[in-house]
This record gives sequence, C-alpha cells and structure tokens, in this order.
Amino acid sequence: MTILKFSGEVAEFYQRYRRGYPAGVLDALVAEFGLTADDAALDLGCGTGQLTLPLAGRTRVAVGMDPEPDMLAQARKAAAGIANVTWLVGADSDVPALEALLGKEKLGVVTIGQALHWMDRETLFPALHSLVRPGGGIAVITNGAPMWLHDSPWSRALREYLSGWLGQPLVRTCGADQEEQDRYRASLEAAGFTAGETVVEYEDEIDLEFVIGAVYSATPEDRLPKPDERAGFEERLSAAISPHAPFVEPVQVRILTGRKG
Repeated sequence: MTILKFSGEVAEFYQRYRRGYPAGVLDALVAEFGLTADDAALDLGCGTGQLTLPLAGRTRVAVGMDPEPDMLAQARKAAAGIANVTWLVGADSDVPALEALLGKEKLGVVTIGQALHWMDRETLFPALHSLVRPGGGIAVITNGAPMWLHDSPWSRALREYLSGWLGQPLVRTCGADQEEQDRYRASLEAAGFTAGETVVEYEDEIDLEFVIGAVYSATPEDRLPKPDERAGFEERLSAAISPHAPFVEPVQVRILTGRKG
C-alpha cells in the first residue's frame, strides 16, 4: 500500500482549514456513552486535534493519537493552556500496546474522526473492545463528504478542475458513502459492540481561501503545488469555481457508535 505523507506544510493547512465539530456532536457522544468528568477519552487518528480538544472539555482527560509527528506538533500548539489533554505518536496498529499503558483504567469513548479509511478496522475494533468500560465504546465520526463531491455547481467545477490537475477522477468519499458506513457498522457488531447512529446536519458558507486551504490540507506533502506554482494553481482554481459563488457546503456529520454492553 502506498504511504501518503501528511506532514510539513500539510499539517499547517490541516490545522487552519480542517473543519471542527459542532457542539451537537459532543452532546451526542455524552448521551450515547454516558460520559462524565471522570471519564478518559482517546481520539485515534486525531490529526491536529479538532475533535480531541472539545473532548477534553467533556472528560477528565483526552488523549490524541496520530502517526504523524507534524500533525501532533500543530495539535500541541492549538492546545496551549489546556491541561487535561496529551498526545501520543502512534497508529491503529499500536492500539494493543495501550492496554499495558492504561492498566486498570478503562476509556469512556474512543473517537475516530474522518480517519477510519486509513485503518484496519477488522483488527482495530476487537482490540478496542477490551480498552473501554461497559457502557462506553467507539464513535466513528464522518465530518461530511469531501467538498468536491457535493452536487452543486461550484463543487462540480472544483471536482472537474482537481481531476484535471491530478490526472485522475476524484471518487474517494473518505468513508462518507453508505456502502462504507454499512461495512463499518458490520465490523463494529462483529467485534461485540451494539451499533447506533446519530446525524448532525448544517450548512456552511465558505470563502475561496477556505476552499484552497482545504484542498491543500487533503493533499499529500509530495503532491502539493510547489511554492512558485501556487499563485497559478490558485488563480486557475478561482477561475473555475468563482462564477458559481457563493460557496455553500452542506455538512452531514454521521456519528456511527458502537457501545459495549
């Protein structure tokens, strides 16, 4: 499998332009797992902490874990002054080692925000089952489909431009499509969790800077336009989508939960 590097500048773009999570998402997690100020949370594949930090506000401690050190460096900057959050370098394959680290401590929730498509869920979910307390569990949170896959004029124009630039069609949904969600649910149930779902929907009007930054945040470091090429890249992208402004993005946050009995 090709290893894509989301490091260096990409981590900076990720911190600035990746959308956070509305309060309703955190409310749903608290309700589903009965989270209290005594609970510990693990945010797996945490990136730059868009979900880890609000989790810290609802729990005793939140741990953000990601395989990319540059992502965690940005997360630490964003977490300045927040005492009950910590960061670990690690991938889903490192989860079994957490049992020895936690000892008798059990987690109230493990969140995976827009990252499960990078992981081996068939081994991950059983490994997590022993780490969470009864009534706790896993939340796979899909923070909307990629902005270039919506059925709107500006999104179609963006998709056409990016497909031409990359030389291939853009079809990956990053876990947002129903078929992938069904596979996630089946894997949760096979690992002994009771599956459920909550959906939070809203619209967000974004500007051209956000569109460009979000594209850069989703581009592996070695595929980013070179610094001296970016002005031209951005001018062409702007020319493609600006006639279709305003850029209103429908965001459907799907919270697929697996609760331990």
